[in-house]
Parts: sequence; structure tokens; C-alpha cells
Amino acid sequence: MYGGYGSGTGGPGSARGTAGAQGPGDVHETVGAYALGILDDAEATAFEAHLATCDWCAQQLDDLAGMEPMLAALADLPSSQGTPAIGESLSARPSPRLAERLVDEVSERRALKRRRSFFMLAAAAAMIIGGPLVVMAVNGDGGGKEPVASATSPAKDAFMHMSKKISATDSSTKVNAVIAMDSKDWGTHSVLQLKNVKGPLKCSLIAVGKNGERETVTSWAVPKWGYGIKDAKTEQAKNPLYVHGGAAFKPNEIDHFEVMTFDGKRLVEVNV
Repeated sequence: MYGGYGSGTGGPGSARGTAGAQGPGDVHETVGAYALGILDDAEATAFEAHLATCDWCAQQLDDLAGMEPMLAALADLPSSQGTPAIGESLSARPSPRLAERLVDEVSERRALKRRRSFFMLAAAAAMIIGGPLVVMAVNGDGGGKEPVASATSPAKDAFMHMSKKISATDSSTKVNAVIAMDSKDWGTHSVLQLKNVKGPLKCSLIAVGKNGERETVTSWAVPKWGYGIKDAKTEQAKNPLYVHGGAAFKPNEIDHFEVMTFDGKRLVEVNV
């Protein structure tokens, strides 16, 4: 029976990487050879009987599915400049060394793909949850950690940590804007704090360069109750708006910022 073709995952019966482990005839190691289709009929039948009662081998076989078609695709590649076609250099059965390398590579790639899928799912969950940031606080009795909601949004948190801030209040609209800026390799990260604006409105923050070019940094909607209204009846309406975005301009290339409504009305201008 073919041995030494396991997936390299350190599961039951894995002989590689462990001094004094089971020999190459260990039945669990046959899963790689079975996935490659290089067992004869008697060997395949014997392994299938083992597979019916071994969850670990079943999982490894699922991870290694598709190895045989990959070898077939390699065999079909054409030759170049007198070099024999890959199919001509592969025997009917791959050598143990080649088979082991192929099995290990596929296992590693599939494990990496599963890890990437997990992190993408976690990131998507964080985006769906949204809202206030969640921080961990230690309770007083057992040192255990409990989630506590923080009122700081990502935009507000960035605003608080930026050192360069410029502000302006429009004499006509009475809208107040504070712009915080941070230089980045790709341009300028900008955060807007907006007060005394009532809706419903749709607005944009525009960065205007010294060369006259205009770039939209970010856009948002203002509900009818507004943002940063000093005498508002609700806390929601009293709180200012924090939004952030980026511009390709470097900070020293920006002349000013404008808060514009979608219908072309300028609410406030902030000179840099």
C-alpha cells in the first residue's frame, strides 16, 4: 500500500516531522495517494473500507479533492523549444516525492483560503454591526471582561486624535464646520465636524485645490431634526455630525473645503 502521501496536517497516523512515529505503511497516510488516484484496485478497496469509519481521513480527502484533475491538466500542457511536454515527463503514477509535494501544497493553499474566508467574514460582521465602537471593561469582582458600548464613532475618534483642525461659521447659514486633517501617502485624510445644520438635506464635503480642481471627500444625508442644534429637544439632534473621507490632494495643496448641498447651495466654507 502506498504510504507517506498524507496531507502534512499532523493528523492521526502522520509520519512526517515526528521522529519515531508510525512507519510509512500507516493507513491514514494513504489518503493522499487515494486522492491522487494512484492506488491499485485492491489498495483503493482496502482504503475505502477504512475511510467509512475514519472521520479524519474523510476530512483530508475532502480537502484534497481535485488533485487528479490538476495532474491531468498539467499533463496536457504543450512542450516548448524542444522540451518534452509535461505529460511526457509524468509517469502513470507520480513519484512519492512529487505526490507528497503536491498534496502538501494543496493542503496549505486550502488552509490559507479557509483562514482568509474567516477574516473576511469577521470584517463583514463588524461592518454590519456598525454603530458605536465596543470596548472591553474589567468588572470589579472577578476580573472578567464585559462588553461596554462607547459613544465614540470611528470618525469622531479619528477627529479627536488629529492635531491640525481649522474651523469656520457661515454668516448667512450659521452652519459651523471644523475640519481635521492628516497627511497620508495617498493624499489627505479629512474628518468633518458639522453643527447647526437642519434637514432634510443631502450634502457633500468638497476639497478645492490651489490649482482650482475639486474633489468630493465624502457625502451624507441630514435628517429633518438636524445635527449640532444647540436648543434641540433630543440628544440625537444636539450631537454634531462626524464624517470622514479622503482626497488625493496633499494638505499643502488644498486651498479650502466647502460643505455643499446636492442642489448646489454652499452651507459653509473652511479656508486651510
